[in-house]
Formats: sequence, C-alpha cells, structure tokens
Amino acid sequence: MKQGLSLRTSQHLALTPQLQQSIRLLQLSTLELSSEVNQMLDENPFLERSEEQAERESFGLDRADTAVNRDDREQESAAYTGTDDGYTARASSDAASEDPVASMEEPPSWDGDGSVSLSPDDSEWGGEARAHGNNLSGDDETDATELARSQESLQSFLQRQALTLRLNPEDQAALHFLIESLNDDGYLEDDLTDLARGLAGADVEQIEELVHHFTVGLSLLQSLEPTGVGARNLAECLRLQLQTLAADPGVDTGTVQVALRICAQPMDLLARRDIKHLVPLCNATDAQVRAAIALIGRLEPNPGRRFVDVERNIVVPDVLVTAVGQGPMVKFQVRLNPEVMPRLRVHDIYANALKGHKAVGSDAANLAALQQRLQEARWFIKNIQQRFDTILRVSSAIVERQKSFFVHGELAMRPLVLREIADQLGLHESTISRVTTAKYMATPFGTFELKYFFGSGLGTDSGGNASSTAVRALIKQFVAAESPKKPLSDNQLSDMLKEQGIECARRTVAKYREGLRIAPASLRKEL
Repeated sequence: MKQGLSLRTSQHLALTPQLQQSIRLLQLSTLELSSEVNQMLDENPFLERSEEQAERESFGLDRADTAVNRDDREQESAAYTGTDDGYTARASSDAASEDPVASMEEPPSWDGDGSVSLSPDDSEWGGEARAHGNNLSGDDETDATELARSQESLQSFLQRQALTLRLNPEDQAALHFLIESLNDDGYLEDDLTDLARGLAGADVEQIEELVHHFTVGLSLLQSLEPTGVGARNLAECLRLQLQTLAADPGVDTGTVQVALRICAQPMDLLARRDIKHLVPLCNATDAQVRAAIALIGRLEPNPGRRFVDVERNIVVPDVLVTAVGQGPMVKFQVRLNPEVMPRLRVHDIYANALKGHKAVGSDAANLAALQQRLQEARWFIKNIQQRFDTILRVSSAIVERQKSFFVHGELAMRPLVLREIADQLGLHESTISRVTTAKYMATPFGTFELKYFFGSGLGTDSGGNASSTAVRALIKQFVAAESPKKPLSDNQLSDMLKEQGIECARRTVAKYREGLRIAPASLRKEL
C-alpha cells in the first residue's frame, strides 16, 4: 500500500448551533415558545424583557426582498449558507410600504448581528406574551366561592352526600374507598374482589369481609346523586336511571319496563337501533320498542360528565387577518398578534461591563464564556425575529391564495399544497410544514390552524379542481338540510356532489363524513 497526500474540495451542510436553534424555534407552538423564552431568561444573564412597546408586525413584508449588506453577509454566511428556508438577514427599510398590509408605523431598527462587540442599540422588538390566565371576563375580581363551586369534582360531591348517611366506620370507609375508585365518567371499573384483594393480599377471610363491606358500600353509592353513578357498565348505568324514572308518576311505566328489558339485551342491538330483533326479545310491540329507545336516548350515559374539570385549551392566534374596505375592492390586512410576541433585549449594563473588561491569564477563559453567552442572547433574539418573519410571510401568501375563502367562507376554499407556497416564497417545503403546524390565524370566520388552508383537490366536470375542505363543507350543508325521517346515505351524498359537478366516490364521502364526526344514515334516522 502506497501512502500519499491529496487535496480535494467538497461541499456539505453544517448545522451550526444557531441554525439548529432557528429550526427548532420555528416549529414551536405559542405555548412552547413562551416556555422556551422563560427558560432562556433564567439561564442567560444577558437576556431580559423589554418594557418598551415596540410593535413590529409588518417588518416581514417590507423587508422580505431587501438585499443583505456586505458586513452582515460575511458575519452570518457560516450559519445560513445552504439552509432549507433561504433565510438571510434583512437590513432596515427606509420607508414603510404603501400596501395596506404593511402600511404601519415604522418600527425601530435592530442590530442583533451575532457579533461579540456591543451594538449601538441592543433593544429588540416584539410584544411580551401575557400570562395564560382563565377565560373569565375583564373583571379582575372573581368570587372565589363561585369559582370553587364550578370546579367541584365528582368525588367531593359524593363525599358531601356520604357525610349525611349514618353508617358504621367499616361501611363508611368502604363507601369512601369506592368513591375514590370511580373514574371521571362515574363508573366503577374494578371488580369488588380485585379491590379487596389489593387491600388484603392473600388473606381469604379478610377478602371476604372486605367484599361484604364493598357490596354494602356499592348499594349506598348507587343511591346517591347523580343517578347512575357507581355502575360497572353502561347497561347497569341505564338500568339505575330507569329504575329511578319508574318512581316518577309522570312517566309511562310500561315504556320504562320495555326499556329495562332492552338494557338487559346486548348493547350493540341498542346502538344499531335494531328494532326488528328487539321486538321479539323484549316481548313488546314495534311502537313500544321505539318509545323505549327514545326514552333511553334521553338518559345520561356518563353520570360524571358535568363534574369533569375539562381543560380549556384557549387558542391564541399568531396572525390576525382583518378586512379593509367593502365589496369587490375589499383587501385583507395580515399582521402578527402582539400578544404572542416576546419583547426581549440584551441587558445593557451587563453588555457594557463585558465590553469594557479585558482579561488575561485564567480570566480570559471566563471572559470568553461570558462573550459566548452574550452572543447566544443576540442569536436567540434574532432567531425569534426570524420565526415571526417567516410566519408572517407564509400567512400573507396563504391569504393571497385563499382570498375567496376570506370573502365567501369555506365553500370557496381552493385546493392548495405546501409546494405552491414554498415555490412562491423561495423556501423549502419542510419549512412551510413547520410554520403551519400549531400556528393559528384569526379570520372573520373564526380561528383556524394554518394547515387548515391546505387541502387536496377533487376533479370537477369543468376540468378544474375543488378543494377537499369545500367538499366537506358541502357534505355538512347537505346533512344539515336533510329530513330526519329520511337521512341521506353516502351514495346519495355522492350523487348530490356529482350534481354539483364534483367527482367524489362513496368511499371518499364516507371518509369525509367520519372526519366531520357525522353518524351514518342509520343512526341519524329519527324514530
């Protein structure tokens, strides 16, 4: 083997830490970005929140095509060369655009160039994200009693009722244990023997004694409100409610008895409303079975539903779209939501102290580490600005492509794929995917995720394409206008779409219907 030296050139993409952070911030949601900002504020002493109001909603539009100056290009080429989104630093524009979308107050300049030396002004842009509170009215003072009552759990509600019962300590403890063993729907999922075995282990006598107390406790539990709580399955839950209704003089006893017999049959017959098989099994007439099914339909299958403290995920839009003008001359203004933009800047005192400090020997390493932290703070601010810049550009392109939606609604939605926006903005398709995930736009028709505006197309008789979103809206419209006595089948919906010039197979209609959470025609039929 002969050894030798050779020289060759090659190109490869190196993901610098700054570029990795930029990509990661781009795909974060609003809540995740807020957590990331808070974590960075705790870790980096050079980063602080700015109390100044500096709205920068329109910077992405008026700087989108501004050339990069030579100094910035030399300093940042290592981090942004070859990136999939084609991002380059943008110089401050001299005047605001005349377009209504970008005709806003001229924002202050920013100089976060990533260098170690201190820029003349380290103040940055944005709107500090507010703390995520409740969805109450603007009144700051809230009645604590009403708030506590509205959030009372099923267990605490049952425990208050149990305190009114005069029980011996053993039965009281058994009832308390069963209440705490209920799930959120009010069902007791575990068998009584399994619960006793979990407490007594292998002691057979103690298990039998516990099962006895649990049986007494279960009967007491099922006598409490809400009716049906403590049931082991759906049939028992419905049976408990029907037994309570039987004591009501205003309810037909015969209908209740038929309903009890229906609940004794397999639940799939009731789910399918299989009247043909239920009539002989329940020894009742067709009319009696229909009346009993209607009565069962008014019962509560989940007794603990109203006690569940459902987490309210309030969607805060990243982009706001408002209409300017009326009629055919209407235009839509796209701007960032200042509520989600963090106001950050480099700490002036610390940065100036570091700039004027010179170290030698062992202090040189500490000084280099602090300079690195200062540079990280500047890069973090710049990457956040790049994130909102990209979101605004993509949102503006979506509004431009889907203008018919903003005028007429979802029935006018156009087919749109990620590639079209990527080609228009000169970005990579993966960048558009990151931008449109977990980012929301507030429109005159509601708040939607950016991905909502993308959809495949279905062929039409005219040779064009219809958006799948528009087809779903048509299906929803057809079902809303159908007769409850004769609901539309998937085949009929497919034929109605063909009459509108849209080629949509029955299987596709079924898929769209299930996506809209619309039951089949057999379950939508009114008895």
